[in-house]
Amino acid sequence: MKPSLLTRFACASLLMGTALICQAQTKWDLPTAYPTSNFVTENIIQFVQDVDKASGGKLKISVHANASLFKATEIKRAVQGGQVQIGEVLFLAYENEWPIYGLEGLPYLARGYREAFRLYQIQKPLLEKKLNEQGMQLLFSVAWPPHGIYTKREIASVADMKGLKWRAYSPTTAKMADLFGGQPVTIQQAELTQALATGMVDSYMSSSATGVDTKTYEQLNRWYDMQILLPKTAVIVSKSAFNSLDKPTQDALLKMSEVAEKRGWKASEEKNEGFKKTLTANGMKVLAPSPKLATDFQQLGAIILTDWLKKAGPEGKAVIDSYRK
Repeated sequence: MKPSLLTRFACASLLMGTALICQAQTKWDLPTAYPTSNFVTENIIQFVQDVDKASGGKLKISVHANASLFKATEIKRAVQGGQVQIGEVLFLAYENEWPIYGLEGLPYLARGYREAFRLYQIQKPLLEKKLNEQGMQLLFSVAWPPHGIYTKREIASVADMKGLKWRAYSPTTAKMADLFGGQPVTIQQAELTQALATGMVDSYMSSSATGVDTKTYEQLNRWYDMQILLPKTAVIVSKSAFNSLDKPTQDALLKMSEVAEKRGWKASEEKNEGFKKTLTANGMKVLAPSPKLATDFQQLGAIILTDWLKKAGPEGKAVIDSYRK
Protein backbone atom coordinates (compact mmCIF):
# COMPACT_ATOMS: atom_id res chain seq x y z
CA MET A 1 0.00 0.00 0.00
CA LYS A 2 1.41 3.42 -0.97
CA PRO A 3 1.65 5.97 1.85
CA SER A 4 -0.89 8.75 1.69
CA LEU A 5 0.09 12.26 0.70
CA LEU A 6 -0.52 13.35 4.30
CA THR A 7 1.75 10.62 5.64
CA ARG A 8 4.51 11.52 3.18
CA PHE A 9 4.23 15.18 4.16
CA ALA A 10 4.41 14.32 7.88
CA CYS A 11 7.50 12.18 7.32
CA ALA A 12 9.15 14.89 5.26
CA SER A 13 8.38 17.48 7.92
CA LEU A 14 9.85 15.21 10.63
CA LEU A 15 13.03 14.67 8.63
CA MET A 16 13.35 18.37 7.91
CA GLY A 17 12.84 19.22 11.57
CA THR A 18 15.45 16.67 12.61
CA ALA A 19 17.90 18.10 10.08
CA LEU A 20 17.36 21.62 11.38
CA ILE A 21 17.99 20.47 14.94
CA CYS A 22 21.20 18.72 13.87
CA GLN A 23 22.36 21.82 12.01
CA ALA A 24 21.66 24.05 15.01
CA GLN A 25 23.57 21.86 17.44
CA THR A 26 27.35 22.23 17.77
CA LYS A 27 29.50 19.49 19.33
CA TRP A 28 32.91 20.12 20.87
CA ASP A 29 35.52 17.92 22.55
CA LEU A 30 37.26 19.09 25.73
CA PRO A 31 40.36 17.13 26.82
CA THR A 32 41.64 17.47 30.39
CA ALA A 33 44.62 15.88 32.12
CA TYR A 34 42.88 14.95 35.37
CA PRO A 35 40.47 12.20 36.49
CA THR A 36 36.72 12.73 36.72
CA SER A 37 36.93 12.58 40.52
CA ASN A 38 39.30 15.57 40.64
CA PHE A 39 37.70 18.84 41.76
CA VAL A 40 39.03 20.65 38.67
CA THR A 41 37.38 18.12 36.36
CA GLU A 42 34.19 18.12 38.43
CA ASN A 43 34.05 21.89 37.94
CA ILE A 44 34.57 21.48 34.19
CA ILE A 45 31.83 18.84 33.98
CA GLN A 46 29.45 21.22 35.79
CA PHE A 47 30.52 23.99 33.41
CA VAL A 48 29.71 21.79 30.41
CA GLN A 49 26.28 20.99 31.84
CA ASP A 50 25.65 24.69 32.52
CA VAL A 51 26.63 25.62 28.96
CA ASP A 52 24.31 22.97 27.55
CA LYS A 53 21.40 24.37 29.56
CA ALA A 54 22.22 28.06 29.01
CA SER A 55 22.58 27.56 25.25
CA GLY A 56 19.31 25.70 25.00
CA GLY A 57 21.15 22.56 23.95
CA LYS A 58 22.86 24.26 21.01
CA LEU A 59 26.39 23.65 22.33
CA LYS A 60 27.24 20.12 23.47
CA ILE A 61 30.72 19.62 24.96
CA SER A 62 32.17 16.17 25.65
CA VAL A 63 34.79 15.99 28.42
CA HIS A 64 37.69 13.56 27.89
CA ALA A 65 39.26 13.18 31.34
CA ASN A 66 42.57 11.80 32.65
CA ALA A 67 44.58 12.56 29.48
CA SER A 68 42.51 10.00 27.55
CA LEU A 69 42.41 12.11 24.37
CA PHE A 70 45.66 14.08 24.61
CA LYS A 71 48.49 14.14 27.14
CA ALA A 72 48.60 17.19 29.38
CA THR A 73 51.41 18.85 27.43
CA GLU A 74 49.66 18.23 24.10
CA ILE A 75 46.33 19.90 24.86
CA LYS A 76 47.31 23.51 24.20
CA ARG A 77 48.74 22.62 20.80
CA ALA A 78 45.62 20.55 20.01
CA VAL A 79 43.39 23.59 20.64
CA GLN A 80 45.75 25.93 18.82
CA GLY A 81 45.96 23.60 15.83
CA GLY A 82 42.23 22.93 15.61
CA GLN A 83 42.35 19.24 16.60
CA VAL A 84 39.88 20.09 19.36
CA GLN A 85 37.83 23.21 19.94
CA ILE A 86 38.38 23.63 23.68
CA GLY A 87 40.72 22.22 26.32
CA GLU A 88 42.10 22.46 29.84
CA VAL A 89 45.78 23.37 30.35
CA LEU A 90 48.29 24.07 33.13
CA PHE A 91 49.89 27.39 32.21
CA LEU A 92 53.20 26.93 34.00
CA ALA A 93 54.00 23.88 31.87
CA TYR A 94 54.49 26.30 28.94
CA GLU A 95 57.03 28.62 30.56
CA ASN A 96 59.68 27.82 27.94
CA GLU A 97 57.27 29.06 25.27
CA TRP A 98 56.60 32.35 27.07
CA PRO A 99 57.91 33.19 30.58
CA ILE A 100 54.64 34.80 31.73
CA TYR A 101 52.95 31.40 31.44
CA GLY A 102 55.22 30.29 34.30
CA LEU A 103 54.55 33.25 36.58
CA GLU A 104 52.57 31.39 39.23
CA GLY A 105 55.22 28.66 39.25
CA LEU A 106 57.69 30.98 40.98
CA PRO A 107 58.12 29.66 44.54
CA TYR A 108 56.64 31.83 47.29
CA LEU A 109 55.72 34.66 44.94
CA ALA A 110 52.04 34.31 45.89
CA ARG A 111 51.21 32.97 49.33
CA GLY A 112 47.67 31.78 49.80
CA TYR A 113 44.53 32.15 47.71
CA ARG A 114 44.07 35.89 48.11
CA GLU A 115 47.57 36.66 46.83
CA ALA A 116 47.25 34.05 44.07
CA PHE A 117 44.03 35.64 42.84
CA ARG A 118 45.56 39.12 42.91
CA LEU A 119 48.53 37.82 40.89
CA TYR A 120 46.08 36.30 38.41
CA GLN A 121 44.32 39.65 37.90
CA ILE A 122 47.67 41.23 36.98
CA GLN A 123 48.64 38.32 34.74
CA LYS A 124 45.24 37.89 33.08
CA PRO A 125 45.38 40.73 30.49
CA LEU A 126 48.77 39.46 29.33
CA LEU A 127 47.44 35.89 29.08
CA GLU A 128 44.44 37.06 27.08
CA LYS A 129 46.65 39.03 24.70
CA LYS A 130 49.10 36.16 24.15
CA LEU A 131 46.37 33.57 23.64
CA ASN A 132 44.62 35.92 21.21
CA GLU A 133 47.85 36.18 19.20
CA GLN A 134 47.99 32.38 19.15
CA GLY A 135 44.41 32.03 17.91
CA MET A 136 42.85 31.16 21.28
CA GLN A 137 40.80 32.70 24.03
CA LEU A 138 40.86 32.30 27.81
CA LEU A 139 37.52 31.22 29.26
CA PHE A 140 38.33 30.67 32.93
CA SER A 141 41.07 29.65 35.32
CA VAL A 142 41.17 27.94 38.73
CA ALA A 143 43.98 27.73 41.27
CA TRP A 144 45.20 24.41 42.62
CA PRO A 145 45.53 24.14 46.40
CA PRO A 146 48.93 25.23 47.77
CA HIS A 147 51.76 22.87 46.85
CA GLY A 148 53.92 20.87 49.24
CA ILE A 149 56.43 18.02 48.97
CA TYR A 150 55.61 14.30 48.93
CA THR A 151 58.37 11.92 49.96
CA LYS A 152 59.28 8.76 51.91
CA ARG A 153 62.33 10.46 53.31
CA GLU A 154 62.34 12.75 56.30
CA ILE A 155 63.59 16.12 55.11
CA ALA A 156 64.65 18.86 57.51
CA SER A 157 66.61 20.85 54.94
CA VAL A 158 67.27 20.98 51.21
CA ALA A 159 70.46 19.00 51.83
CA ASP A 160 68.28 16.03 52.84
CA MET A 161 66.70 16.04 49.37
CA LYS A 162 69.87 15.28 47.44
CA GLY A 163 69.46 12.26 45.16
CA LEU A 164 65.66 12.21 45.16
CA LYS A 165 64.00 11.06 41.93
CA TRP A 166 61.75 14.05 41.57
CA ARG A 167 58.68 14.25 39.37
CA ALA A 168 58.94 17.30 37.11
CA TYR A 169 55.96 18.67 35.19
CA SER A 170 57.24 22.14 34.31
CA PRO A 171 60.53 23.99 33.75
CA THR A 172 60.37 25.36 37.30
CA THR A 173 59.88 21.98 38.97
CA ALA A 174 62.78 20.59 36.93
CA LYS A 175 64.92 23.57 37.94
CA MET A 176 64.18 22.87 41.61
CA ALA A 177 65.56 19.34 41.29
CA ASP A 178 68.73 20.68 39.68
CA LEU A 179 69.20 23.15 42.53
CA PHE A 180 68.80 20.65 45.38
CA GLY A 181 70.74 17.87 43.67
CA GLY A 182 67.81 15.67 42.70
CA GLN A 183 67.03 13.81 39.50
CA PRO A 184 64.14 15.42 37.57
CA VAL A 185 61.88 12.95 35.77
CA THR A 186 59.13 14.33 33.52
CA ILE A 187 55.86 12.67 34.56
CA GLN A 188 52.31 13.86 33.94
CA GLN A 189 49.67 13.31 36.62
CA ALA A 190 47.89 10.58 34.66
CA GLU A 191 51.15 8.57 34.76
CA LEU A 192 52.11 9.41 38.34
CA THR A 193 50.55 6.44 40.16
CA GLN A 194 52.44 3.96 37.98
CA ALA A 195 55.65 5.98 38.18
CA LEU A 196 55.53 5.86 41.98
CA ALA A 197 54.70 2.14 42.02
CA THR A 198 57.60 1.27 39.71
CA GLY A 199 60.11 3.53 41.42
CA MET A 200 60.57 5.90 38.48
CA VAL A 201 60.05 8.72 40.97
CA ASP A 202 60.13 8.76 44.78
CA SER A 203 59.14 12.36 45.45
CA TYR A 204 57.30 15.28 43.95
CA MET A 205 55.81 18.67 44.65
CA SER A 206 52.07 19.12 44.29
CA SER A 207 48.80 19.86 46.05
CA SER A 208 46.85 17.88 48.61
CA ALA A 209 44.35 17.16 45.80
CA THR A 210 46.97 15.38 43.67
CA GLY A 211 47.96 13.13 46.56
CA VAL A 212 44.33 12.04 46.93
CA ASP A 213 43.72 11.64 43.18
CA THR A 214 46.76 9.42 42.70
CA LYS A 215 46.57 7.61 46.06
CA THR A 216 50.13 8.66 46.72
CA TYR A 217 49.68 7.49 50.33
CA GLU A 218 50.02 3.93 49.02
CA GLN A 219 53.64 4.61 48.04
CA LEU A 220 54.85 7.61 50.05
CA ASN A 221 54.21 8.47 53.68
CA ARG A 222 55.02 12.17 54.12
CA TRP A 223 53.62 15.41 52.75
CA TYR A 224 55.28 18.62 53.83
CA ASP A 225 52.61 21.34 53.69
CA MET A 226 54.95 24.08 52.49
CA GLN A 227 52.55 26.18 50.40
CA ILE A 228 55.28 26.83 47.84
CA LEU A 229 52.98 27.91 45.02
CA LEU A 230 49.41 27.82 43.70
CA PRO A 231 49.52 27.12 39.95
CA LYS A 232 46.44 27.59 37.79
CA THR A 233 44.61 25.29 35.46
CA ALA A 234 42.71 27.04 32.68
CA VAL A 235 40.09 26.29 30.05
CA ILE A 236 40.93 27.81 26.66
CA VAL A 237 38.98 27.82 23.40
CA SER A 238 39.93 28.14 19.75
CA LYS A 239 38.95 31.58 18.47
CA SER A 240 37.71 30.13 15.20
CA ALA A 241 35.48 27.69 17.08
CA PHE A 242 34.20 30.45 19.34
CA ASN A 243 33.55 32.78 16.40
CA SER A 244 31.55 30.07 14.62
CA LEU A 245 28.92 30.17 17.39
CA ASP A 246 25.92 32.46 17.18
CA LYS A 247 25.87 35.44 19.57
CA PRO A 248 23.46 33.95 22.14
CA THR A 249 25.60 30.79 22.39
CA GLN A 250 28.79 32.84 22.75
CA ASP A 251 27.14 34.83 25.53
CA ALA A 252 26.06 31.62 27.28
CA LEU A 253 29.59 30.22 27.07
CA LEU A 254 31.15 33.37 28.50
CA LYS A 255 28.58 33.70 31.27
CA MET A 256 29.03 30.09 32.39
CA SER A 257 32.81 30.59 32.26
CA GLU A 258 32.51 33.38 34.83
CA VAL A 259 30.39 31.11 37.02
CA ALA A 260 32.88 28.24 36.69
CA GLU A 261 35.83 30.43 37.64
CA LYS A 262 34.17 31.66 40.84
CA ARG A 263 32.97 28.16 41.71
CA GLY A 264 36.38 26.61 41.01
CA TRP A 265 38.40 29.00 43.16
CA LYS A 266 35.92 28.56 46.00
CA ALA A 267 36.00 24.77 45.71
CA SER A 268 39.79 24.69 45.69
CA GLU A 269 40.02 26.60 48.95
CA GLU A 270 37.13 24.80 50.65
CA LYS A 271 38.27 21.30 49.67
CA ASN A 272 41.93 21.73 50.59
CA GLU A 273 41.47 20.88 54.27
CA GLY A 274 39.34 17.86 53.35
CA PHE A 275 42.06 16.58 51.03
CA LYS A 276 44.60 16.86 53.84
CA LYS A 277 42.29 14.92 56.15
CA THR A 278 41.98 12.18 53.52
CA LEU A 279 45.76 11.94 53.28
CA THR A 280 46.01 11.63 57.06
CA ALA A 281 43.21 9.06 57.25
CA ASN A 282 45.14 6.90 54.79
CA GLY A 283 48.32 6.89 56.84
CA MET A 284 50.22 9.84 55.42
CA LYS A 285 51.92 12.27 57.78
CA VAL A 286 50.93 15.83 56.93
CA LEU A 287 53.80 17.89 58.27
CA ALA A 288 54.78 21.51 58.60
CA PRO A 289 58.26 22.20 57.20
CA SER A 290 61.11 22.85 59.58
CA PRO A 291 62.27 26.49 59.70
CA LYS A 292 65.47 25.40 57.92
CA LEU A 293 63.60 23.65 55.10
CA ALA A 294 61.29 26.64 54.64
CA THR A 295 64.25 29.03 54.56
CA ASP A 296 66.15 26.82 52.12
CA PHE A 297 63.22 26.72 49.71
CA GLN A 298 62.75 30.47 49.93
CA GLN A 299 66.40 30.79 48.87
CA LEU A 300 65.78 28.40 45.98
CA GLY A 301 62.79 30.54 45.07
CA ALA A 302 64.96 33.67 44.98
CA ILE A 303 67.39 31.97 42.58
CA ILE A 304 64.54 30.79 40.34
CA LEU A 305 63.00 34.29 40.32
CA THR A 306 66.31 35.85 39.31
CA ASP A 307 66.65 33.39 36.42
CA TRP A 308 63.04 33.94 35.40
CA LEU A 309 63.43 37.72 35.31
CA LYS A 310 66.40 37.34 32.97
CA LYS A 311 64.22 35.34 30.57
CA ALA A 312 61.08 37.45 31.00
CA GLY A 313 62.83 40.79 30.49
CA PRO A 314 61.00 44.12 30.92
CA GLU A 315 57.58 42.47 30.55
CA GLY A 316 58.27 40.12 33.45
CA LYS A 317 59.79 42.85 35.61
CA ALA A 318 56.73 45.04 35.05
CA VAL A 319 54.43 42.23 36.24
CA ILE A 320 56.50 41.55 39.37
CA ASP A 321 56.77 45.26 40.18
CA SER A 322 53.00 45.71 39.76
CA TYR A 323 52.29 42.72 41.99
CA ARG A 324 54.66 43.88 44.73
CA LYS A 325 53.25 47.43 44.95
